[in-house]
This record gives sequence, structure tokens and C-alpha cells, in this order.
Amino acid sequence: MSEFDPLDLTGQAKAKVLSEDEARIARQIELDDFKFVMDDKRGRRLVWRLLEKTGVFRSSFTGNSETFFREGARNVGLMLMGLIHEACPEKYTLMLKEQREHGRRRNAGDRDNSH
Repeated sequence: MSEFDPLDLTGQAKAKVLSEDEARIARQIELDDFKFVMDDKRGRRLVWRLLEKTGVFRSSFTGNSETFFREGARNVGLMLMGLIHEACPEKYTLMLKEQREHGRRRNAGDRDNSH
């Protein structure tokens, strides 16, 4: 059982500072982990696929209850976008450039195979 003393204001202040420090450290670890993923081309491809799958680049409206499901997935994608822009915004631009280039190569391959 917790030893919480409602009259120990100094103890409460120290506990709050510790809690805030722990949250700050945990957030920094999360950002560092994400930067590690985004530093690798394979990681950026994975993140791009996740963004596509969550529907962040398209409307989620269907006119029926499927909209709620799509909005939930899109919300995850938006959180991922927020993480990208907080941790390593320059990698987002690189990821877009890589995907555009990948699309060009894929389209060129489709044209070459159509003959």
C-alpha cells in the first residue's frame, strides 16, 4: 500500500518532479528510438507503408459506420506523423523523395514490361 501523506507538500512536490523527469526521459527514449528507425532507408520504407495503411493521406469518410474504424486508423497515422515531425522532420522530406523515386522506378518497370 502507498505511503501517501496528504499533508506532506514537500514530498508531493518532489514526487511530482520525479514523475515529470521520468516522463521526460521516457519521451526522449521514444524519440531516439524513432530517429534510429528513420535513419535507415528500410525503416523509412516501413514507416511509409504504415502511413499508407492508416489512411493518413486519404479521406476516412464512407457514409456509414466504417468511417469510425477508418478514423481510428487515421488517428494512429496522424500520431505517427506528429512523431516524425517532432523527432526528425528532415527525414520526412527524404522519405517522400525516396518514395517518389521508388514510384518512378516501378512505373518505368511497368512500361518496360508492357512491350
